[in-house]
Amino acid sequence: MLKVKTPTTGRARRELEKRAPKLVEGEKKTLILHSTKTSNVLNTVLTEIYHLKKGNCIKYSRKNENIRPFEAGGETSLEFFSQKTDCNLFVFGSHSKKRPDNLVLGRFYDHHIYDLLEVGVENFKSLQSFSYDKKIAPKMGSKPLIAFVGEGFESVEELKHLKEVLLDLLRGEVVENLNLVGIDHVYVCTVVSQNRVFLSHCALRLKKSGTVVPKMELVEVGPSMDLVVRRHRLPNEGLRKEAMKTVPQKTKKVKNVKGDPILGKTGKIYIPDQKLGDMALPNKAKGVKRERREAKMNKDADGQVLKKQKGEDSK
Repeated sequence: MLKVKTPTTGRARRELEKRAPKLVEGEKKTLILHSTKTSNVLNTVLTEIYHLKKGNCIKYSRKNENIRPFEAGGETSLEFFSQKTDCNLFVFGSHSKKRPDNLVLGRFYDHHIYDLLEVGVENFKSLQSFSYDKKIAPKMGSKPLIAFVGEGFESVEELKHLKEVLLDLLRGEVVENLNLVGIDHVYVCTVVSQNRVFLSHCALRLKKSGTVVPKMELVEVGPSMDLVVRRHRLPNEGLRKEAMKTVPQKTKKVKNVKGDPILGKTGKIYIPDQKLGDMALPNKAKGVKRERREAKMNKDADGQVLKKQKGEDSK
């Protein structure tokens, strides 16, 4: 394993922060590895996966005899390579009489194995076996579309797991906005049976449709293959909860506002004391001022009389 050292410089600390687990993940890197024995078909599959993900993929050509993903102790080398290369996904190829043309797909969390999925490759067709106009060939680094056809991706546990892994493997960089002209290829995954999926890679050809949205035509450019699900291992519940943490949404609290399931959004309104005596009355009558003046005069006269009576009584 790699020797853990405490960073002493700011640059080293920043590098470690980049490799630390994040609540919002960026683009995922893929690690491609070989076993001690592989077939010609499997070597071609791994090479073409590398070309499809070129620029965001690392491929090791040496044979690795210590990697046995589904066996105890056989995952140490994988975790070492993940920590060394800072990869989030891996594709491991092996070939044996019991499991010919075998691919193991998996994901890492914090440089530890998160989940594993083993598939067999059948009916493989390479890029060179397809003939098409090279002008519509997909460009490297472009954002692909991914289509999943079939109810098995929602009902069968193995196929649901395969869908999640293929999405992480093929989706590329996560973006919010897309230019329609920049979409030039699509991956089509079709359910054939309960454990078999047909994967094909097609280019998009834009044609005139008479409207603003052009008509899209699919042209198969390869590779294509059948993926037969053999074994799979889901993450344990504790690791899943830790990996699925999301950023808490902080909402600004509004004073005197509450949410009610029946009434909806309710609030309190505070009104100051109203001084009705000082309010100006609209449409005042003509005699209002005279009546007020007479009332005031009568009040003053009564006050003077009361004062004289008090003065006389004191004498």
